[in-house]
Amino acid sequence: MRDRGWWSLTALSGALTVMAGAFAAHALQGQLTERMLAAFETGVRYQAWHTLAMLGVLAWRASRPHRGQSLVLALWTAGIALFSGSLYAMALTGLGGLGWITPFGGVLMIGGWLALAACALWARPDQSESGST
Repeated sequence: MRDRGWWSLTALSGALTVMAGAFAAHALQGQLTERMLAAFETGVRYQAWHTLAMLGVLAWRASRPHRGQSLVLALWTAGIALFSGSLYAMALTGLGGLGWITPFGGVLMIGGWLALAACALWARPDQSESGST
């Protein structure tokens, strides 16, 4: 199977998203301030959306591989780690000083979307698409 590592990483991210969401809903209620709980839930939400987007890129890559798709996946993975990871760590440890990391993760996520746009623009159309633009 092509991209076994990316598929596995994406599946693990999906599992972690569900676990983190359940943890926030059940174990963290009443344990964190509203602000920290909201930060944790924001991390879960962004991780969920980017994990789903990674599945889409992997499906596209399975049928129409493009060199730039790996960059998209790498940027989103790093973005999830820094953005969501820093929000999880901040909420669970109370160390607000970790907040400076979060915007870097957001920039990586944005970079992944821009790289996806570039992939879509530079991908070679197949024969069925050649006359439809």
